[in-house]
Amino acid sequence: MLIRDVERMPDALRTGAVTIGNFDGVHCGHARIVGRLVARAREVGGPAVVFTFDPHPARLLRPDAVPARLSWTARKAALLEELGVDAVVAYPTDRELLNVTAEEFFQRFIRGRLDAKAVVEGPNFHFGRARSGSIDRLRALCRQAGILLEIVPPLEIDGRCVSSSWIRELIEAGRIAEANRLLIRPYRMRGQVVHGAGRGTGLGFPTANLEPEDMVVPPLGVYAGRADWNGARIAAAVNIGANPTFGEHQIKIEVHLIGFDQPLYGRHLEIDLLDRLRDVRLFDSVAALQAQLASDVEMVRKIVNESDRRPQTADGGCDPPV
Repeated sequence: MLIRDVERMPDALRTGAVTIGNFDGVHCGHARIVGRLVARAREVGGPAVVFTFDPHPARLLRPDAVPARLSWTARKAALLEELGVDAVVAYPTDRELLNVTAEEFFQRFIRGRLDAKAVVEGPNFHFGRARSGSIDRLRALCRQAGILLEIVPPLEIDGRCVSSSWIRELIEAGRIAEANRLLIRPYRMRGQVVHGAGRGTGLGFPTANLEPEDMVVPPLGVYAGRADWNGARIAAAVNIGANPTFGEHQIKIEVHLIGFDQPLYGRHLEIDLLDRLRDVRLFDSVAALQAQLASDVEMVRKIVNESDRRPQTADGGCDPPV
């Protein structure tokens, strides 16, 4: 359940356990926190609630230095619900909220609107105006209010703490498979399908030109992906770059949905990126390009089939929450 108006939040979502944060991308570290959140909610006999912000506070505080998103709000809520969360509160971020002190935030939301009986956070949690509320301040406030507080240690993989910033680094370097290892589900991009040159149809590989939303875009290259279209999962070859063989230099995102021929113009398309296949390059002839595209399609089919055969676990294959 995604809630955007906390003033109209159902009473059934009060008196449970809550965690507060941005949860961008919903990665394995988030899964560990949510696992403990769900456990605490069961102990206190209430719901497991994630309190997040839309948009990210940095969009108001540092608009010129806002990191690109790993997920949009509805996607984030769906992923968190997969982990067992009962509701996600996406509170509308504004200047008034950013000026609320740590104590005011605690009293207004944690004690007031949510009437939380338990709070679960990571050790680097900050809240309130200018991030003035530390985890120690939260501990003191919870103790005074008789609220249980659990601090979940960060998850480390390969000696590094899993974080949204690390995942952005990997995606921006084209290391999609490595980024997906840290996420509970493969990295998903979304955008509107717009008109292109229509050249792909003539080559035998029709493409949908995707105008992506404000999200992390991988570097130029050809990628194996999987489209989510009306509940169907369709293998997709994704080209991020220009068409140098035809003298084009404009960077585009072109998606070839394998075995799919329905019209998509003006619709939104969601693509899971699974792995990077190769660089974008200039071919000596159209025939050479077609041969490479056929090879790409077969490789995409293989990668998608292997991905589909992997078991889907509640935490996306992350380490079990502890």
